[in-house]
Amino acid sequence: MKYFFPILLILLTITQIFAQRNERQAVPDTAKTIGSNLPQGVMLKGIVQSGADGTGLPGAAVLLKKGSDANTTRVAVTDAKGHFRFERVAPGNYTLQIEYLGFQPFSKPVQIELLPVDLQVLPLQESATTIEEVVIVGHTPPGEQKGDTTQFNASAFKAAPDASAQDLVQKMPGITVENGRVEAQGEAVQRILIDGKPFFGEDVEAALQNLPAEVIASIQVFDQKSDQAELSGFDDGERIRTINIVTRPEARKGEFGKVTAGYGTEDAYMAGASVNFFKNDRRLTVTGLSNNINTVSFSADPDNSGDSRTQDGLITSHALGLNYTNAWLEKVELAASYSYHHRNNYNTRLLLRDYVQATQEGQVYSEDSQDERVSGNHRFNMRLDYEIDENNRIRVRTRGNMYQNEADASFRGRTVNVEGPLNQTENKSDNRNASLDFSNNMVYSHRFPKEGRSLSFRLHNSFNNSDGERYRLALNTFYTVEDGEEALRQHTDSKGSGYSWETNLSYTEPVGQHGQVELEYEIGNRNNEADRRTYDFTEQEQSYSDLNRLLSNTSQTNYLTQETELGYRYNTEKLYFQVEAEYQHAQLLNDQQLPRLYDLERTFTSMLPSARLRYKFTESNNLEFNYDTRTNAPSVGQLQDVIDNSNPLQLRTGNPDLEQSFRNWWRVRYRSHNPDTNHNFYASLESSFESNQIANSTLIADEVVTLSDGIVLPEGAQLIRPVNVDGYWDARAYFSYGRPLQLIQSNLNLRGGIGHSRRPGVVNEEVSYVNSSNFRIGASLSSNISERIDFNISTHSSYNIVDNSLRPELNNNYFNQRTRFWYNWLLGDGFVYRTNINHQYNAGLAEGYDTNTFLWNMSIGKKLFPRDLGEVSVMVYDLLQQNNNIWRNVTELYVEDVETNVLERYFMLTFTYNIRHYSGQGDIREVEDLY
Repeated sequence: MKYFFPILLILLTITQIFAQRNERQAVPDTAKTIGSNLPQGVMLKGIVQSGADGTGLPGAAVLLKKGSDANTTRVAVTDAKGHFRFERVAPGNYTLQIEYLGFQPFSKPVQIELLPVDLQVLPLQESATTIEEVVIVGHTPPGEQKGDTTQFNASAFKAAPDASAQDLVQKMPGITVENGRVEAQGEAVQRILIDGKPFFGEDVEAALQNLPAEVIASIQVFDQKSDQAELSGFDDGERIRTINIVTRPEARKGEFGKVTAGYGTEDAYMAGASVNFFKNDRRLTVTGLSNNINTVSFSADPDNSGDSRTQDGLITSHALGLNYTNAWLEKVELAASYSYHHRNNYNTRLLLRDYVQATQEGQVYSEDSQDERVSGNHRFNMRLDYEIDENNRIRVRTRGNMYQNEADASFRGRTVNVEGPLNQTENKSDNRNASLDFSNNMVYSHRFPKEGRSLSFRLHNSFNNSDGERYRLALNTFYTVEDGEEALRQHTDSKGSGYSWETNLSYTEPVGQHGQVELEYEIGNRNNEADRRTYDFTEQEQSYSDLNRLLSNTSQTNYLTQETELGYRYNTEKLYFQVEAEYQHAQLLNDQQLPRLYDLERTFTSMLPSARLRYKFTESNNLEFNYDTRTNAPSVGQLQDVIDNSNPLQLRTGNPDLEQSFRNWWRVRYRSHNPDTNHNFYASLESSFESNQIANSTLIADEVVTLSDGIVLPEGAQLIRPVNVDGYWDARAYFSYGRPLQLIQSNLNLRGGIGHSRRPGVVNEEVSYVNSSNFRIGASLSSNISERIDFNISTHSSYNIVDNSLRPELNNNYFNQRTRFWYNWLLGDGFVYRTNINHQYNAGLAEGYDTNTFLWNMSIGKKLFPRDLGEVSVMVYDLLQQNNNIWRNVTELYVEDVETNVLERYFMLTFTYNIRHYSGQGDIREVEDLY
């Protein structure tokens, strides 16, 4: 391996020398080039812009047709600036067509010869409809499938005048909001783009709740590739489910947003604002929020309906956010966001845990805890794109996070069996922690004159630092031991720091008319230092001065990885096929000083194959297959043989003999959209298998056990350590189906899934397997009647079957159903009625946990001012006083039910004002509907 990098550089140098030699020979002799080295095709590119203001139009469909044969049609989609590109276009006469919502279709004849063609700017004119005495009645198509991108037309979905982007998107087929998480086609959405530009980093909820629905022209759902994959053309499997919101042209210049303030019973209050300043490419969004009603996202929603998931505890939150994007000279584009959150969370929790060990049935652990946590968090994200010229690009991604936390916590844990109590602990702690994380990623890409030949370079570096301390007082009682009481009074001081770097070099070369190979080398290093020292309180000195070596840890870790990869891809208009093989070599070094001197050196080698296939039956129907292999090396904490006694009844330690795990994963996805009936269908099937999985081995003491270094494990207490176990696998299937219902002018969404997992673990040296099956089905119906009546009703049911290999008597089936109904009605002369009902039903949980509850919020308001820009309303939260928050967790060791405290009923009077000013016009509804 030590010779690989020099050999790689030699090969790349030789390749570059021959490439330059061929290019120098081809330039001066045009006749020779034409006669003996006929190119396989040339490049065609251009820029699609609005003819009115010169704004680039992202997401426009560009079709390149040759003759009347549909099989010869090629399709491209414009990027964030409106740029498009066709590679390897054969000589001939073509017709270029452009389609974009709200603009007139564009058509232009194009002649391709032997040199690249740059069409420069292609201006599109906005649509205009003149209505005199003729009334035309029609239906806007809700959406379409463009290869891997699903696009929905916003005007096909009716929403209230003051609706947010989140209210709008969950009307669309395949998009749901479950437990506060936005999902598209069964996967969590992790990024929101506005006209192709990042909006609020990765805070999806903030982005959707702070953009009015009325400014949206279309919604695009797709998997965004990594920067290096986009530049090189080779798919590295790193994808993020993304929603791109294409705004209406007239909304790209103006000011819009919302401000809200309210006060209510129980001293409840909320004040929020979100204001957008758009001027074409320059866009600034300012948000602020202060409240004590558990609203944690940037939302100025007067009804707090944006938070569909009940939050744990009682939360007072203050927040500030900025999002800025701009472009200069069509070469440099900057997107940056900053947010600050300050929260005070008071949380109480009840926990009941039933263990699976076969040797001692009926052992149950219960815990009653409470904590008050005050935290502050600064986040910064920046994205810089620099297009030096058509062949050279640089992309820079920077992230920073600074976190501070103070917590006063206490808990009472108790273990009992059929004979009575075994042990009990009462803990109080005072915690202070601070951390700083910073990372930077830069990708440089160069395209050579020969189509398909490219070189890309990536450099990633990161830094982290943490500092914390904890004071703890514990009283432990062991009922089966004589004089079985002990008191612990300890102070723990923790410091840590780390840095990492990783560099990657990738070279691609065309092979044949549709093929391309990639050679890639990557090397990286992670270095971490940890220093955690625990001191016992000494009565004689009245201070924390006695170092407890067994509970302390100081170490330095170095993890060096090298990866060599060879790949091939084949790409046509209908078929994309890619295979790769990666050889991975990793070396882990650990130098430990406490609790004892110990040096660790481990080497891991792996061969990691991958494959990807996409087949396009038609533009609206495609099939995709992905296969990946990954390794997971044990973390430093998992390798260190150090006791953690945060909970004296559940001790934890590391395992220096751990091996890395190996995971195989595959997935098949099918997408279909019928443009005639507007039916949308999506289905996926995926599975993974993992060998040497890092799982937990738990020793539950049937009697007093003396561990190494003289540590005693009392009866009923536990020692948990990680081990490698084989036998993990899971499989999941999911589908979603959407269609309009013209009879009741609504949109219907159906979704469902089946999942099964087999999770191994070790309990008292016996391998335990938990087989869990899950059956899910859901449906939602959203109105498409008018802007005055807006409703959405959705229900999601889940039935779970759990089998345990060690204790079949713990096998259980449990059922959960969540139903949500929200209704907005604009009635009479500016009156508005809103209601939001969340119903939860649980069956099969432990006694006392089965619930059948309603969370009902309701408000009535009156619109004020011209164009109804203002509103005063009275709102009630949890009208029936039934709010709760419970859930079940199933592991290879136990089945547990958990319940936390929640926000209770309050009434609030609020005032809201909507800011609406677009392109010099006061109201976007006064602008002619172009869609």
